[in-house]
Amino acid sequence: MSTFVNATTTNSQHDDELLQTLSSLVSTRERAVLSMPGAFYTSETFAKLEKDRLFRSGWACVGHVGEIPNNGDYFTTEMIGEPLLVQRTSQGDIRVLSNVCRHRGNLVATGRGNARAHVCGYHAWSYDLDGKLKRAPLMQEVKALDTANCALPIIATTVWQNFIFVNLDGAAAPLKQSLEPLEPLIRNYHHEEQELYYTREEVWQTNWKCLAENFMEGYHLNATHPTTLRPRSPSELSEHVTGNGYFSAYRSHYTPDSPQREPFHPDLTETERRHSLIFSVFPNLVVTYMPHQTIYLLLRPASTGSVAIRWGIAGYEKSPSEEDLKEYVAFADAFNAEDKVKLERLQIGLGSSFYTPGPLAPEDLEGTLRDFYSYVARRICV
Repeated sequence: MSTFVNATTTNSQHDDELLQTLSSLVSTRERAVLSMPGAFYTSETFAKLEKDRLFRSGWACVGHVGEIPNNGDYFTTEMIGEPLLVQRTSQGDIRVLSNVCRHRGNLVATGRGNARAHVCGYHAWSYDLDGKLKRAPLMQEVKALDTANCALPIIATTVWQNFIFVNLDGAAAPLKQSLEPLEPLIRNYHHEEQELYYTREEVWQTNWKCLAENFMEGYHLNATHPTTLRPRSPSELSEHVTGNGYFSAYRSHYTPDSPQREPFHPDLTETERRHSLIFSVFPNLVVTYMPHQTIYLLLRPASTGSVAIRWGIAGYEKSPSEEDLKEYVAFADAFNAEDKVKLERLQIGLGSSFYTPGPLAPEDLEGTLRDFYSYVARRICV
């Protein structure tokens, strides 16, 4: 017997079906049984809703304080098209500014570095590290220039666990308050004492949510990482941890014969020394706290079918040797490459008119996806 599938459904119909699926999760408060429809990852209309309701109105992670350790250090980035200047001021404070000149909108700074002031390369308007306008050449006789009102806008910013978050609309509730239930799970890792070893940026050709979900589920470990991750932390040793709607987590337990990862903080319990705690702070920070190291990814939607990634490695070892650092990065590169291949293929499949959502695995394997779906549903279906 053959089954005929109607492949002529319009994009608008797919969007409507997706919103109905998400609305059902909100109204029933039930855990998802099936994976999400393809439009969740491919719809341009849905991507616009995400920008406003997930990234603009909530807290989104833009970097790690270890990237700007010294006064005057800065780097530039963007979030849903908003150019940002992430700065450590002359007083040592972390400040995120709009990276758009108040004259005619050019970018004030590019790349990363250390500066006493920022000078727009277009007409040489200059700003101090707090964003205040210092100088506007040849504008002395322009009565419309109000120097006091020409500062670079300050973006609402908070630092949590050494990660820098911004809230673009400035109206979100305090992040720390939302993440209080996560604190007991991560306290003994003392990430604030770790040294940032390495950071890198890259772009993968997959929807940002595909990568967020992949990082957060243990079901794929056996098949996707047979020689890198499975020998130490196979899928069947995954354990879902209950979240609260702002974060999701699971423990990836180690096999009994795997070597102890060290050096680790003395506060870690015997149990904590034998697993990684993998968690996501919605929408875009995904982190693995291992006993000896942290690996994190910050995700930014580059387009519907691509994700910009800012990732890094931190640990307790002070100033590891160049050889050791190459080993750490090579290991991360190996399992990241395995994920990249699968996720870029996944993006192609999700665009198929013949794709229909399949059943999710048990809670310990894909419960984190259910957490993520519920979070997105609540934010989108307002």
